[in-house]
Amino acid sequence: MRQVVGKPSRERRGRARRAIGLTGIAALLPIVLAGCSLDDAFYLGWPRTRPTSQSEQMFDLWIGSTVAALAVGVIVWGLTFWCIAAYKKKDTDTELPRQTKYNLPAELTFTALPFVLIGVLFYYTVVVQDNVTEMSDEPSNCTNVTAFKWNWQFTYSDEECEPLLGADGQAVTETGDSDYIPIIVVPNQEDVRFVGQAEDVIHSFWVPDMLFKRDLLPGGDDHATRWEVDFESEGTFVGRCAELCGAYHAFMNFEMRVVSPEDYETFVNARVDGLSTPEALELIGQEPYATTTHPFDTDQATGEAS
Repeated sequence: MRQVVGKPSRERRGRARRAIGLTGIAALLPIVLAGCSLDDAFYLGWPRTRPTSQSEQMFDLWIGSTVAALAVGVIVWGLTFWCIAAYKKKDTDTELPRQTKYNLPAELTFTALPFVLIGVLFYYTVVVQDNVTEMSDEPSNCTNVTAFKWNWQFTYSDEECEPLLGADGQAVTETGDSDYIPIIVVPNQEDVRFVGQAEDVIHSFWVPDMLFKRDLLPGGDDHATRWEVDFESEGTFVGRCAELCGAYHAFMNFEMRVVSPEDYETFVNARVDGLSTPEALELIGQEPYATTTHPFDTDQATGEAS
């Protein structure tokens, strides 16, 4: 049978469709196989544990934004593929299809809808941002955070953010080094304040489960950063530096322990009396050393990181 020049044969079109189908399957397989479970898929990679009310609000905001974006994407994809299928040129078509333009209702609709979506997202973003950055007049607890290359120091303070003094007359601190992961202990209550600064370069206090980070700036008290969170659950959470600060930035970790207010009071009193952090943690039934991460050698004199 003679084939018309310029028109693909039915067999060639079939091979093309199979190739497109196989390509689509190959692209989807890594996504499908990488998912641990259907339940995990709905979290879109976000932490399952969110210990603060602020993290819950931010989680809801981002999930809502993602759902809205996916809904828009599905509509656009659906219209695109519907047009491809409905208006595909047939073998019997010999003329160009009727050309249309200036559909005023459609143009107004697709101009107004994005503004409505932007307005809704902007409103909820402002609400959540105000809640996250809100500061109380009288915090229930305060801890001073000092970042340095390449570790952390936490100073336990009173409600006025003045350092607590230990039995030796020195401020009660917790300092990390290449052999020890520092542990910051905070009470499970509202209006827990942090006052942070850096000794050398810009660092960033980040606890992934809290969905929150805050830059710490050098320059003394004048450049101190303050923020508050409302804890709603106890637990152990890894903390990291989220600002590229030098050679050992990736190893600048700490651990946050959220305990009951009663255990926190016992812990702080033990530290004031002279006990070390591991000893005070054992006193309240906690693991004495970090469980979410381990120390790295960040001593520049060694020439390498372990």
